[in-house]
Amino acid sequence: MTSIRSPQQLGDALRAARKQLELTQSQLALAAGVGVRFIVDLEAGKPTVRLEHVLRVIDALGGEIQLSGLPDQHEGGEHGA
Repeated sequence: MTSIRSPQQLGDALRAARKQLELTQSQLALAAGVGVRFIVDLEAGKPTVRLEHVLRVIDALGGEIQLSGLPDQHEGGEHGA
């Protein structure tokens, strides 16, 4: 598991995964349903990328997001701020 604490770390991890799968940025963009520019910005650690698109890219790479260090959510629990 990779610890991610910044947009740059996320971009680096996703770039490494893409390269390990031998995908070009264009191929990943097509698989994720996003534009190539989005992949370029994401891998560069641009902090203003859309979360929905980030999740699509992670899914296209076969990954998932797991949160650690946060309180567990239970059904029927409080939601929101």
